[in-house]
Amino acid sequence: MNKQTFRGLHRDLGYFYIGLIVSFAFSGILMNHRDIFHAEKYTVETKEISVTVPQEEEKITEKFAEDFGKQLGIDDKFRRHKVKDGEFKISFEKHDVEIDMKTGKGEIVSFQKTPIVSQMMKLHKNTSNWWIYYSDIFGLSLIFIAITGTIMIPAGKFSFKRRGWKLAFAGILFPLLFLIFLA
Repeated sequence: MNKQTFRGLHRDLGYFYIGLIVSFAFSGILMNHRDIFHAEKYTVETKEISVTVPQEEEKITEKFAEDFGKQLGIDDKFRRHKVKDGEFKISFEKHDVEIDMKTGKGEIVSFQKTPIVSQMMKLHKNTSNWWIYYSDIFGLSLIFIAITGTIMIPAGKFSFKRRGWKLAFAGILFPLLFLIFLA
């Protein structure tokens, strides 16, 4: 293959994947900061409650949590429950419930999915077979785009041989150092 062929493939793959690249980058940035805010959903209503729950953690099973949600008037899909540090938490598709087990006081938070953003964030979480294969092809294409990008610049002071390899080395070294020393 000559440089023109690489240049054409580099350009066309870049055009083809631009939407996915932007979606992954944008939703990845949002996911990096999900401890500050949850961009995938937004709160519609918070309702204070006062209930009685068993004090024995072993009585709070998945079935109990699901039925308890129905008693609270929540009819959407049950996701999970957790008891930790005296807090009973139940997560549903459109509601979260948090209850202090000692006092029985808590809240029901109702939320909606953020349009477009929640769908983009699903790209990072999707595990269906077709998406895994598509993501693998995408990953290989990104590798190809990166490699062809290194050989497209003609010889000169900005070429990969003269300058680019140093930046590429720094780009590889930085995340490795970050993982070794700060993780």
